[in-house]
Amino acid sequence: MLAESLFISSGEISESLNRSRTARLIDHNKKMVNKASFYEFLLHGLPFVFPGELGALQRGIATAHSHNFMKQYFDSNTNYIWPDYEGSLVGLALKPLYENQTKAVKFDAKLYEVLALIDVLRIGKVREIEVAKKEIHKIFFDAK
Repeated sequence: MLAESLFISSGEISESLNRSRTARLIDHNKKMVNKASFYEFLLHGLPFVFPGELGALQRGIATAHSHNFMKQYFDSNTNYIWPDYEGSLVGLALKPLYENQTKAVKFDAKLYEVLALIDVLRIGKVREIEVAKKEIHKIFFDAK
């Protein structure tokens, strides 16, 4: 069940689907994602709706440029993390998109990668954002 795998209540899922339908990010039946619209929202809307606010140094789970996927493209002396007491990395804290996100990514590597790429859109510099855009595009449009 989606709510359980994302550690979100069924009510939150329902409200999210209703907002997404109203915004035309999903179809009227709430079954199919409008990939083109959702992709455009991620690139141009999400950083304004969920701006990346960096906090103090904490222990947590790597995100954005510190995620292993992005490390293949960029070398940074600064680590970015989602606060999590079980995390193994110390870095600047970035508030996750939702409270239990760190629980969900421990069980779903692809979700983790996508959310870390989205965080690049929230806090990255131009070159980093360009890489994230290309990778998100591949996930949305080139996936089988």
